[in-house]
Amino acid sequence: MKRLLLVEDDRSLGATLCERLQREKYEVYWAETKQRALKKLGEGLWDLVILDIGLPDGSGFELARHIKEKTSLPIMFMTALSTAEHRLEGFEIGAADFIPKPFHLRELLLRVKHVLDSHPVQREISCNGRVIELSNRVIVQPDGGREYPAARDFELLELLVTSSPRVVSRNEILDALWGEDKFLNQRTVDNMVVRLRQLLGDTKSTCIRSVRGVGYQWCGDGE
Repeated sequence: MKRLLLVEDDRSLGATLCERLQREKYEVYWAETKQRALKKLGEGLWDLVILDIGLPDGSGFELARHIKEKTSLPIMFMTALSTAEHRLEGFEIGAADFIPKPFHLRELLLRVKHVLDSHPVQREISCNGRVIELSNRVIVQPDGGREYPAARDFELLELLVTSSPRVVSRNEILDALWGEDKFLNQRTVDNMVVRLRQLLGDTKSTCIRSVRGVGYQWCGDGE
């Protein structure tokens, strides 16, 4: 299922768009502010950002520049600020599309589908200055060095990232990674997390958070 991050401060429009996009079988998270959107960007994998320009705590253009500096995510601007100058600025930042308000819902849905079909995302996410390339199963260190975790360690990392923000229990991790093999215990999972944290420079356990008595949660950079 494609995951969309909708950044829109108008509550009525945001609720309408969330409902309509979910009916089209997209997973949608709605952020009403720039800061909330920044936090969500670090918590999981996304396929498209639909972004208003006029936000209560900053410019959507600033947020788009931040996104483009860190990811290859396609961005669709959705705004009442639709002069030629605004459109040019949006496309110079790297927008995949620019739809002026007001718009027809059906047009928005068609444009979303077109952008998703035309801009396949390189699956990557950041943590403590490291870039995790999920497609290549590699962690790129700040100095450019490339670390290749053990296969099951990386499978655990993928499980946590794709499940975010949900907490994943140790038993669920064991079932997902080993299936019917019952000779392992929960300490195996804890050791895998220790190795992943070392590779990610996660000394304060902020990217992979422990939830006492339950399991683990991927929080990413959480900017």
